[in-house]
Amino acid sequence: MRNKRLSTMVIGLCLVLVLSLVLGALSGCAGSKVTKIGISQIVTHPALDATRNGIIDGMAAEGYVVGENVEFDYQTSEGDMTLVASIAQKFVSDKVDAIVSIATPDSQASVKAAAGSGIPVVFSAVTDPVGAGLVGDWASHADENVTGVSDMIVVSDDVDVILQIVPGVKKLGTLYNAGESNSVFLTEQLLAAAAARGIEVVEATVSTSADVLTAAQSLVGKVDAIWVGTDNTVVSGLEALIKIAEDNQIPFFPADEPSIERGGIAAYGFDYYDIGIQTGKMLARVLKDGEANGVAVEKGAVISLSVNTAAAARMGVTIPAGIVASAATVYDK
Repeated sequence: MRNKRLSTMVIGLCLVLVLSLVLGALSGCAGSKVTKIGISQIVTHPALDATRNGIIDGMAAEGYVVGENVEFDYQTSEGDMTLVASIAQKFVSDKVDAIVSIATPDSQASVKAAAGSGIPVVFSAVTDPVGAGLVGDWASHADENVTGVSDMIVVSDDVDVILQIVPGVKKLGTLYNAGESNSVFLTEQLLAAAAARGIEVVEATVSTSADVLTAAQSLVGKVDAIWVGTDNTVVSGLEALIKIAEDNQIPFFPADEPSIERGGIAAYGFDYYDIGIQTGKMLARVLKDGEANGVAVEKGAVISLSVNTAAAARMGVTIPAGIVASAATVYDK
């Protein structure tokens, strides 16, 4: 009987211990906060994907780790503008802690949807945040719970490198989506830079990535080279443009580093993963502060020259040795 009573006591103590552990675990789970972030991306392509990956890694560097204390809800409209607003409204309805918008259309929709909700918006890869209506001023926007990182480039530098690689260019073609305010802004910059150098710009517009092939074909025989800015619609259909450029020996110059790897000749641009890292760290600061209106909008911290010697050869030109030597990144395939 004594052994039986002892066994009963041991079992009872074990049950109490197990119950205590379970209650402690449940209490710990209830007390820990998982930060919820909505990520809206206009379309899938290498530059924007790299931006998203950088954001997640930048957050991790600041202590926000997936599976531990942060959860990302990633949504893309894949260029369908009717879905952009719906994604933004979903995030607001879900009461996420912050919205990260990658590219201008998503940022415009996110800012509109989040207005008055108390949910901060941190944008990334937006060329002209003031012109897009996201903030009234880069540094001071006390009434707007919005901030972010811009990928604004210096278009005149790209035009100069085009002239160094293809001397004598008189007609420069460009493709862009007139529905993207960032692309309209860059086209205006291109027109000004080209005019100052005696170059005529021939424009071709697209509405979807499926239009890129036809638009590129329309430039054949009319231009000496083609330049494309950070237009998400065109970049998502870049392979069609590159094929036309190679088949017709038209030198093609994009404005972002991932597009150089895909087959463009040269560009002064950003590593979009770095843009993402910068955005992720900014987002962590916004979450700490509880609002975005005290955080100044930033430009991408690092801009550098990338070239692709093999792409140049396929389009009938040779990049001068001095330019290759000065490039931060050189691709040869």
